[in-house]
Amino acid sequence: MLTHLVYVSARKRNCTDEEIEKILAACRANNGPLDITGVLLYSDTRFIQYVEGKSTALTNLYDKIKKDTRHEKVVMISYNPITERIFPSWQMGSLKITSDDISFITDITSQDKDVFQKIISGKEADGAKVRDLLVKFFKR
Repeated sequence: MLTHLVYVSARKRNCTDEEIEKILAACRANNGPLDITGVLLYSDTRFIQYVEGKSTALTNLYDKIKKDTRHEKVVMISYNPITERIFPSWQMGSLKITSDDISFITDITSQDKDVFQKIISGKEADGAKVRDLLVKFFKR
């Protein structure tokens, strides 16, 4: 079954920009054979990752993600079936943000800002809201 999974986590200090590049390279190398696509939105302190693929592949991936020492406080905020992929050709897209960027680089409303703050804190579990907001960041 085609599914999406979204989690948030706290980026540890030892996770440098070079480590982020390693994460992205590993995603791009490993996700293709597993038929996993998605995006990573990150800042100096947080990660939000959206992945889509077969349910079993995503749960196995999430088990590995939780053990990664470059982040902590991993919270799954959405895990739901989907009818189609929203990032079908991206083994792992990425975007680094700062809180100042949000207003300027996206088509974001005040309601979106509220949802974003809930996502960052791990309190938003509505998969459709999470997906729709992430699309605004990546599909400009």
